[in-house]
Amino acid sequence: MKKEKIILLFILLLAAFLRLYKIQGYLTFLGDEGRDVLVVKRLLLDHKLTLLGPTASVGGFFLGPFYYYLIAPFLWLFGMNPIGPAVMVALFGVATVWLIYFVGKRFFDVPTGLLAAGLYAISPVVITYSHSSWNPNLMPFFSLLIIWFAWQATQKKDLKLLGLIGFLFGLALQLHYLTVFLMVIVGIYWLFFGQQCNNWRAYFWLVGGFAIGWSPFLAFELRHNFPNFRSLVDFLLHGEETGFVWKNFLPTIGNVSLRLFERLVVANQKVLAEILLLLTLPLAGYQWVKQKGRQTFWPLLGLWLVLGIGLFGFYQDSIYDYYFGFMFPLPFLLTAFALVRLAKKGRLGCLVAWSLGLLIIFVNWQANPFYRSPNYQLRQAEQISRIVYDNTSGQPFNFALITGQNSDHAYRYFLELWGARPVTIEGLLVDPERRTVTDQLLVVCEVDDCHPLGHSLWEIAGFGRAEIVDQWSAPGGITVMRLIHWEARSESPED
Repeated sequence: MKKEKIILLFILLLAAFLRLYKIQGYLTFLGDEGRDVLVVKRLLLDHKLTLLGPTASVGGFFLGPFYYYLIAPFLWLFGMNPIGPAVMVALFGVATVWLIYFVGKRFFDVPTGLLAAGLYAISPVVITYSHSSWNPNLMPFFSLLIIWFAWQATQKKDLKLLGLIGFLFGLALQLHYLTVFLMVIVGIYWLFFGQQCNNWRAYFWLVGGFAIGWSPFLAFELRHNFPNFRSLVDFLLHGEETGFVWKNFLPTIGNVSLRLFERLVVANQKVLAEILLLLTLPLAGYQWVKQKGRQTFWPLLGLWLVLGIGLFGFYQDSIYDYYFGFMFPLPFLLTAFALVRLAKKGRLGCLVAWSLGLLIIFVNWQANPFYRSPNYQLRQAEQISRIVYDNTSGQPFNFALITGQNSDHAYRYFLELWGARPVTIEGLLVDPERRTVTDQLLVVCEVDDCHPLGHSLWEIAGFGRAEIVDQWSAPGGITVMRLIHWEARSESPED
């Protein structure tokens, strides 16, 4: 027991170090992160409550506001520094390491729990997502928590646990829409293995818990006739990216199966990932069949794996790593289980298991994100915002960003925090007298060949005919320009 606690403490300290070390330099701070802290700043300082959360990356609908209210205390505790929410995500990352140990120990044994937690702690992809503030980054913690309580509900036959699961689903659905996949997995598991859930009391607890967890977003939906819920259903069933079609189904699930291990467990080592697949999946399948009819966790893990991968087969667009958030813990649990079981199969099995385990640790450590230089995105956004702020002369100004795929929220956050909120140009129907058009337009250019004059971007086009009067170089090869109305230029004596 003492040895177990010492090893666990070492793993947790290592996980904390890898997620918190120089976090201010490595965290991502672009448009989405700027949008989040901007909303929370208005919540904390301007007392503007919201019932809507971030927009989904596809589908044209919003999530719930749970993430905003979750990061608010951390933004306040860190003096409105965006590093606060990133620290919160990192702490959730460490908590996920402990939860993987706990679930692995209860499902399998102590060595499996420790090994799974250790491998998760050093995964480069997991580390990268664990030290930036973004709503999908909390999905691994909540998904594993839901899986654990789903298993507990079938064992203890406690209806109150169903209320807790419903509550957690209500929260998780506000973090990422792929929580729907997890709902399908748990729902099918209960249908076949949770007989105590098939009565009206069970549904009462489940739906009641979900309604409480989802209540802020539900209030908005009820008030506005469920616009986001209808958009979500339409996206899932009829969207161009989704729908019940078989196009590319098998290639997609094959790709997803490999990527779960290749990207998460073995740091892009394809051959090593294929070895793990050949070792892990048959062994897990054998255990599921072997223990059929018994009260075991294997049906739940099996459905988590099979349906989790299979549902991606209906998705016709690009599948990014963070989409796997609801499955992040699973390949680590399966890998640890396979290696521990293999180590018990004589000297040869022990040699192979130790060799694979040490190789996995080596390749993950070599791919550690800290071997790369920090991006300093937070510092850069603040420095560029300071250039804009210092050159407004304390006067009202309009603001625009010429970029590739970024948005201007990161800059607007600092400007608004410093009391220099840019004036938003309204259309003629709203502002026929053009009162929202100021005497100056500050433009941040994130592209190399930047020509703001005559640009079609609304913030520039709405400003009207202009000329560039000042220009400054900023970090990262970015340029800041100050434009004024062409009619306001100084006339020369010759004119």
